[in-house]
Amino acid sequence: MAASFRALLRRCSRWSRCFPSALSHGRIPAGRWQQVALGLGATLAAVPVVQHQPTSLNHEDLIKRAVSLVTDGANTFLSQTTLALSDALIEYTKAIYILISLQKRYNGLSGQISEKEEGAIWQIIIEARVKVKEKQEKYLSFETKWMTAVHLSEMAAGAAYQTGADLASVAMHTHIQMAQSQVGEVKQLALQAEDKLAEVQVEEINLKGKEASVKGTQRTAIQPTNDEEIPEQYLRED
Repeated sequence: MAASFRALLRRCSRWSRCFPSALSHGRIPAGRWQQVALGLGATLAAVPVVQHQPTSLNHEDLIKRAVSLVTDGANTFLSQTTLALSDALIEYTKAIYILISLQKRYNGLSGQISEKEEGAIWQIIIEARVKVKEKQEKYLSFETKWMTAVHLSEMAAGAAYQTGADLASVAMHTHIQMAQSQVGEVKQLALQAEDKLAEVQVEEINLKGKEASVKGTQRTAIQPTNDEEIPEQYLRED
């Protein structure tokens, strides 16, 4: 230890000779470099040297870590697709109720408006139906992705169970059930809206049938039948 201190002192002496101006103008006088060096050596000697050994992981631990990454990714995928599908179903349901409102108004005005007004209303109804179709296609697209996410999550839960990660498996199954419940509730509202729209459309068909029947009866009443008697003066030849 003493030899190392002397070597350190010799280095400090060389530094002082190489940089005399720095020592003369610095905060520490040149004469105190030996004291600083001694203190530094004592401090270094008091610090224990610890050799870090790499932690060894067996194959089971590595597999569990990998499964944890899989379940985390599956959870994220399922959460995002569930949110997207729920929002798309809500937008689809809103579009249906807008169409129902327009359809009811049209049915209430049946027979009371001109052909021009009827054509204008029908144009609005057609646009609303196109909107419903677009919203339906969008939610069906998200539903396909969501079903894929559910299947992937089920596989991830099974993999976690097989590797002994029971907590991850249980959490994954719970997440799947919550996602299915949320989507089921929103989809039920959409199905109810579809049923109401079908009822309104049936009502429209019945009204059209009645109108056609009334018009047909009126035309029949105006036309003379062959059995009607023709006055004799019209049959007499002059």
